[in-house]
Amino acid sequence: MAHLLMVESWVGSMSRLLPRAIRESGHEFTFLTRDLHHYLRSAPEGTAHPLLGARDVVTADTNDTEALLLQVERLHEVFGFDGVLTSCDYYLPVVARIAGRLGLPGPGTGAVEDACRKDATRRVLAEAGVPGPRFAVHEEWAELAAAAREIGYPLVAKPVDLCAGMFVRRVDDEPRLLALVKELAAFPVNARGQRRSPAVLLEELLDGPEVSVETVSHAGAVHVVGVTDKSIGDAPAFIETGHMFPAALDPADARAAEETAVGALRALGLTEGVVAHTEVKLTPAGPRVIEVNPRPAGNRITELIRHVTGIDLAAAFVDVSLGRAPDLTRTDTGLRSAAVGFLLPPATGTLEALGYLTMDKHVLENQLAEPGKQVKAADSNNDYLGHVMVGDPDGPGARARAESLLAELRAGLVIR
Repeated sequence: MAHLLMVESWVGSMSRLLPRAIRESGHEFTFLTRDLHHYLRSAPEGTAHPLLGARDVVTADTNDTEALLLQVERLHEVFGFDGVLTSCDYYLPVVARIAGRLGLPGPGTGAVEDACRKDATRRVLAEAGVPGPRFAVHEEWAELAAAAREIGYPLVAKPVDLCAGMFVRRVDDEPRLLALVKELAAFPVNARGQRRSPAVLLEELLDGPEVSVETVSHAGAVHVVGVTDKSIGDAPAFIETGHMFPAALDPADARAAEETAVGALRALGLTEGVVAHTEVKLTPAGPRVIEVNPRPAGNRITELIRHVTGIDLAAAFVDVSLGRAPDLTRTDTGLRSAAVGFLLPPATGTLEALGYLTMDKHVLENQLAEPGKQVKAADSNNDYLGHVMVGDPDGPGARARAESLLAELRAGLVIR
């Protein structure tokens, strides 16, 4: 039995999948957080949050890195941790620092910091010759405006240090860019109380479908698990509305996406102790890297993969965080594809009703908001009304089935 230290977590599916994977692997964990109620509030009424399955729950200021390192050293003397991990992007760099300080397995601190800063990722990949969009990074308005004119409208503007698509926008002209810059300036602290960088990243707007490549890195090798497709909502926001695994791609396009993602991970130095989710745009000129995330995919992608291949990426994350070879053995699950579709609120108000959901043997999951919930018009991946997941035992038909079910729900959607 190994003992892991978990530093914070997302409150979504990984906050449940990761504790389960630790427990089912025969291990235990200590949970370190600055605000336990942040997680307890997300548990359904009358149920215990899986994070409470920790051997110990320790409160600490996880945003004060130097004080945290000292506290973790003292905890390590008592508990003797075998590994350290987190599923939350905002704490990946500090987890890498903890691993380095305690001599535990994991990727290098610099590699994780570069992957978690979108501007640093762009610079590292450009220097290594990994294809991506033309880009510029500035803090001052005059420099941003000039760079935008050079790149050319329409373009994509985004913060360098936020997640879930927050404030990522298609910008068609200078007034819209200025409005976004002002929005970002009014959001100086992220959801975990960390002060944000004022830098804004501008990128060339790329054409083509977007996919993600799911990988596991161990002992210097990057193992590709597969390619997931992605559907995106209407501009100006780039909200993810659904995924299917495996992506219905020509084999040559799939290989090109995989090779591009592996090249990005190697350029960043993410070849040890990482489960990664790398987003790639398949443009007419070839694959271009959009983003590298050095943690398991969110939005139920990990579960799509498990349903189709039997591979548990949460368990693989536990393994590589302990310096152990992950089990990436594929099994015949009876499904050839699985897809998830997300229901978005089109307006702000009170949810009064949803359409009827046709249930059959192909529905793997459904989680929907209850009437009476206060909602706002979606502008990021944090604003879903719920999701439906389906499988197809015969081929790549899961996406079409998921979209059909979402259409049923939208037909009766009422927000006032």
